[in-house]
Amino acid sequence: MEFDVIVVGGGHAGVEAAHAAASMGCKTLLCTLNFKAVSRMSCNPSIGGSAKGIVVREIDALGGIMGVAADYQYLQMKMLNTGKGPGVQCLRTQSDRNIYPGRVQEILLNTSNLEIKEGMVTSLLHDSEKVFGVVMSDGAEIRAKAVVITTGTYMEAQILRGLEKTASGPDGEKASIGLSKNLTEMGIEIYRLKTGTPPRIRKSSIDFSKASVQYGTNAKLAFSYTTKEFVAFENQAVCHLIYTSPKTHEIIRNNLERSAQFNGQIKGVGPRYCPSIEGKITTFYDKPRHQLFLEPETKDGDSIYIQGFATSMPRDVQEQMVRSLPGFENAEILKYGYAIEYDAIVPTQFDATLRVKKYRGLYGAGQICGTSGYEEAAGLGIMAGINAVLAIRGQAPLILKRNEAYIAVMIDDLVTKGAIEPYRLLSSRAEYRLLLRHDNADLRLTEYGYQLGLIPEARYQSFLQKNESLNRVLSILRKTYLGANKKVNEYLRKIGCTPLKGGTLAYDLLKRPDVAYSTMIELIPKLIFHPLDETGIMQLEIMVKYEGYIAKQEKEAKSFAKFESLLLREDLDYLHIDGLALEARQKLQKIRPRTIGQASRVGGVNPSDISVLVLTLKRRGLL
Repeated sequence: MEFDVIVVGGGHAGVEAAHAAASMGCKTLLCTLNFKAVSRMSCNPSIGGSAKGIVVREIDALGGIMGVAADYQYLQMKMLNTGKGPGVQCLRTQSDRNIYPGRVQEILLNTSNLEIKEGMVTSLLHDSEKVFGVVMSDGAEIRAKAVVITTGTYMEAQILRGLEKTASGPDGEKASIGLSKNLTEMGIEIYRLKTGTPPRIRKSSIDFSKASVQYGTNAKLAFSYTTKEFVAFENQAVCHLIYTSPKTHEIIRNNLERSAQFNGQIKGVGPRYCPSIEGKITTFYDKPRHQLFLEPETKDGDSIYIQGFATSMPRDVQEQMVRSLPGFENAEILKYGYAIEYDAIVPTQFDATLRVKKYRGLYGAGQICGTSGYEEAAGLGIMAGINAVLAIRGQAPLILKRNEAYIAVMIDDLVTKGAIEPYRLLSSRAEYRLLLRHDNADLRLTEYGYQLGLIPEARYQSFLQKNESLNRVLSILRKTYLGANKKVNEYLRKIGCTPLKGGTLAYDLLKRPDVAYSTMIELIPKLIFHPLDETGIMQLEIMVKYEGYIAKQEKEAKSFAKFESLLLREDLDYLHIDGLALEARQKLQKIRPRTIGQASRVGGVNPSDISVLVLTLKRRGLL
């Protein structure tokens, strides 16, 4: 058997990589341990969140599938950070952990050029320069022009709970055995990471009267720009909020030596921004309580996920911990929490296309690259799949800029700075976050998706029509003069705004914080002939109200673009560039940045080093 692309692993990264490669016309094989576990939500059954929700929008704008699946029969949809600026607003959905993977699997089964094979990949076919296939556990060899490894938390995985240690992947699935050793033998540096999950509780055993209700957002919201059907607000599930009690903290402190995290069982580094409850209580010892969200796992099931309560305590301690929570006095644990340790590739060994630098034809995506989270994995997956295909075709890679996508921020951070702990994407990691908004992912990335063949013609034409309507509306607003008439001023008084003394352009009136576009339609009837959906209205209002701030960030991005366009030779010997600090030489030699811009973001490289580097290369005629 021979394929163009083989994807190893059927998690959130693997499905996006496989779907992208197949949709671009390449004969693709997805190897997974268990097809029924493809895209399984082993941890929290949710999609989105701070920065992550924008990544899902970006995946959709490129032609990926996570957003489509997340919008399908969700339990709750919520817009986060509505009290803050548009640069940090994002969607989060509570998904049904049965329905979501089922929808993904359905999409994959209907994807042309994609074959799915159950089995374990134990090693790679390779020579000293390139990878050209995989070896299965039964000895079968399957050749390919490119291999994308997306093993998630399965590679040499171990489940840890107290003194228990079991070779297993999440949810009792098989661990991936053998591949890690093979990668090490190939000279690829492997390190150990850790993550965890909380216990699941029988819903009927919880007294929710002691919890506060958390509703979704009553609006037609979606991750995918193609979504036309929405779950009615009244049919959406509710979540709940509680807090740990002093008793909870006491139980944990008294049993720390029994936690796998503290008794020496765990060697890997856990995620800083998603710590275990033991880690929270020891790190933030001055905090009297920690918030916990109670989230349903399925629509009709009886399982509640305690977000924020991940633990590696033994079962008997977990029983005590759970029953110390308000409303959980009689709680029944359906599944105990655990920590999971797994192998990953040190991410600085990847280039900006997510190819392992040492080998042509070998790519990685997801948690094997040092990330954590479904969304991060999916974002890396679609980019790895795209770039694997482009490399096979001999075409230029798709390397997004930091002002174009959160996906670009994530990739650049991983391959330039590395990650000593599971990397979590945060809005604070993006210097141009006002440009990387929830609403404008289609404006930023749809053209790429269309050119790659991932966005079908009908969807692209719809995108162009929406943009045309948006531009016509903007033109009308800029050209329409509103006088200080009774109708306008009555509206302004109604919303608590200062009435007009003289006339103004409709565009300038909309700049006022409390003035909504719906008002413009009332004041300017011809706008009704250029309808905008909720996303389009959001785009319009942000473009108008934040025009000055957006222009400032665009200017900053443009000024830095010259450094991103200065390409560095792959064979450059940094160790022998006079004037560079020793640390800068060593770091640059290891990372081998693609551009001067990337070089400036390498840890240990100072502005003075960049000045020396630019001057030296100009003197040598290399810039």
